[in-house]
Amino acid sequence: MRIGIVLDHMAHPGASLDLVRAAEREGCDEAWVPETWGFDAPSLMGAMAACTDRIRIGAVLPVYSRSPGLIAQTFAGVDSLSAGRAIAGLGTSGPQVVEGWHGVPFARPLGELREVISACRMAWRREVLEVDGPRPVPLPPGGGTGMGTPLRMITRPERDEIPVVVAALAPGGVRLAAELADAWWPLFASPGAITGHWSAPLAAGTAARDPGRAPLKVMASAVCWVGDGAGAEAARAAARREIAFYVGSMGSRDRNYYRDAVSAMGFADEAAAIADAALAGRRRDAEALVTDAMVDALAIIGDGPAVADRLAALADAGVTTLALTAGTPDPVRVVESLRQLTIAG
Repeated sequence: MRIGIVLDHMAHPGASLDLVRAAEREGCDEAWVPETWGFDAPSLMGAMAACTDRIRIGAVLPVYSRSPGLIAQTFAGVDSLSAGRAIAGLGTSGPQVVEGWHGVPFARPLGELREVISACRMAWRREVLEVDGPRPVPLPPGGGTGMGTPLRMITRPERDEIPVVVAALAPGGVRLAAELADAWWPLFASPGAITGHWSAPLAAGTAARDPGRAPLKVMASAVCWVGDGAGAEAARAAARREIAFYVGSMGSRDRNYYRDAVSAMGFADEAAAIADAALAGRRRDAEALVTDAMVDALAIIGDGPAVADRLAALADAGVTTLALTAGTPDPVRVVESLRQLTIAG
């Protein structure tokens, strides 16, 4: 199993670079840059490309924040800077970020995601794109739309096939990921969720998948800790903060993909209470409402044998990469511990 790290979206870029360099020395395979309404992700990705040698560099960019052409250019640039180490993460984000920060209507999310994936792959192969209104889209069969001048990327990317990871939780997004992406990343993934309520959209997407494309890979991410004592307690507190943030604050009362996913895992009442507290501005109360059972299900915290069992269960469910999230205390130590467990396993 590959080991990754998800950087803190509120951290200073300099601190994130120090963390990535240290994690790379301990055998970390991937570093992921989140993008919400703090610093942009590509700036940090470029800096990471310049100061690392081996670690793969990914970010999940919201498809609404940039044109498909710019998204393709961005990942092509990072891939060239890093000598072929970029991973193109894509997601729709949600109305809070898309409408509240970017001022763009959160409309037809699956259509946007499908078009961006297609446009990126065409651009990396240096095929022609044409502007249809304000957004570059794949040139339709038989010719253009007459809306603009067909163009192809004038520089040659490092690779003509950059791995695409789709971050999705809603059934439609999961189905699209299984159809089109190289890997699927559900936040708060558990083995039971992957083989349970996500199994139907995964199967539907797989049925529509190009048989020439390699099988879908699956990522998981969680607050992680190997050991007990004060470190484990700090990790559990970090997990409560992270769960409360996503379930309570990353969306509106009517639409929150994270809350929907956690509810489907059997925590509907708890998720509703967390959302009520968070949306009322009671952040500490929201964190306190995250139960021990939720932490046990959504974080990976325990002694070596217990964590090894969790890793094995994730692998059996199809997970090929585990990324520990930024709230993890002493993440470099945890990378080392997880790497030892995966080698031993």
